[in-house]
Amino acid sequence: MAENGSFASEYLAVAVEAAKSAGEIIRSGFYQTKNVEHKGQVDLVTETDKACEDHIFNYLKKHFPDHKLIGEETSAANGTAELTDDPTWIVDPLDGTTNFVHGFPFVCVSIGLTIGKVPTVGVVYNPIINEMFTGIRGQGAFLNGNPIKVSPQSELMKSLLATEVGTKRDKLTVGATTNRINSLLFKVRSLRMSGSCALNLCGIACGRIDLFYELGFGGPWDVAGGVVIVQEAGGVVFDPSGGDFDLMSQKVAASNTHLKNLFIDALKEAEETNP
Repeated sequence: MAENGSFASEYLAVAVEAAKSAGEIIRSGFYQTKNVEHKGQVDLVTETDKACEDHIFNYLKKHFPDHKLIGEETSAANGTAELTDDPTWIVDPLDGTTNFVHGFPFVCVSIGLTIGKVPTVGVVYNPIINEMFTGIRGQGAFLNGNPIKVSPQSELMKSLLATEVGTKRDKLTVGATTNRINSLLFKVRSLRMSGSCALNLCGIACGRIDLFYELGFGGPWDVAGGVVIVQEAGGVVFDPSGGDFDLMSQKVAASNTHLKNLFIDALKEAEETNP
């Protein structure tokens, strides 16, 4: 599609600038006392989340007044907007809010652009360790301007797995989550929980981790930026059941192509062993 190619680099440049300036807000807030509110039992939101989203939306609106916008904080207030075929920016102003509150340096801004519902441009920026992940559909994925690729790992037993426990603390959900992890731990090398869905996807893209899945995350803003980056780094993003990935489904899995089917089988077995 001509629009994707010629305009995409302009879209990316604007998204990078928006992420950098929001990153400044995060960086300055990171070392200060935080004013924290609870969205749910363990889900937190800070003044920084809100300030970053306002900043990014204003920046994007100024450059692309006709584009649609979906953001985590506005969706928390108004409900998630429906995804249409129009160019739509999907923004998580601060992924890893709990990390932010605790001063754990895995936080990021995630900005994704869908065109015709297809993730086309992705930017994920961690301002604390200064890592900028970018991707344009059909044009590769980069970390601080250098090309990145998924790991070549083909053995499950030598793979590093990332997941998250999610925000629900009812007995049923926690039981299912820990049973799933228990089953998977016998099949992989080790497990990481970084506290950021977007950075987990970027970890797949640059080969730091080999497998990632998450069930029941917040919404499309957690994955819209990272999906493009994984795909452009040669990785695959799919539904944990093995079906096609749906941006609006709140379920995601990612790996390289060698591990995909092995991972799907392991996830299925983990569900079957779940009482």
